[in-house]
Amino acid sequence: MRAGLDPAALRRVYDRVASRYDVQHAVLTARSDQRGRELVVAEGVRPGDIVLDCGAGTGSTALLAARRVGAVGAVALFDMSEGMLAVARRRLEAAGLAAHATFRTGDMLALPFADATFDVALSTYSMCPLYDPARGALELLRVVKPGGRLAVAHSVEPAGPLARRLADLVESVVWRFPAISLGCRSVSVRPALERAGARLVFERRLGVPLWPFLVFVVEKPAA
Repeated sequence: MRAGLDPAALRRVYDRVASRYDVQHAVLTARSDQRGRELVVAEGVRPGDIVLDCGAGTGSTALLAARRVGAVGAVALFDMSEGMLAVARRRLEAAGLAAHATFRTGDMLALPFADATFDVALSTYSMCPLYDPARGALELLRVVKPGGRLAVAHSVEPAGPLARRLADLVESVVWRFPAISLGCRSVSVRPALERAGARLVFERRLGVPLWPFLVFVVEKPAA
């Protein structure tokens, strides 16, 4: 796995691209990114849930989650980038959903939440840029209640050896331009979650051949 970008540099990148992030990410993924978000929410979130959207970015996943949880639920949006969260706040306000949302910045590897706070934690494409994705996944599992869920979408390697070689070649060029790559690369976090006792309840691959996504939901062991 390619090493992640320096966190401070990554934060600056996302602050700079916040206004164009949605269009840029949709183009680079042939719009399969939104399908991943829809799956994460459909399979991971239930009406009335208290939700953490970690690496919430511009709020695309949080909008879906807020509509799903309804008036008795709530969504906490957490991201390292003030610029991205500013966009998210405007979007939720415009949709009339900000009353049941909170916004907070910080480090995804050291979440400022107590153990077992949320019914479900979501991560859509926020594991990919982390310099320690497995640690980030375990931190999300920590703040989920026993019996709760962690729903994730992240980049994975292509299935075939030729596709992997082509993807690596393209990535080696794109990686020189962080404003384009956004620090994203293929990661693998499910094994760490399963070693911690999480149980897989849903899994699907989607996306374009050279840059596929893995979408999965795991359930935290009940106390």
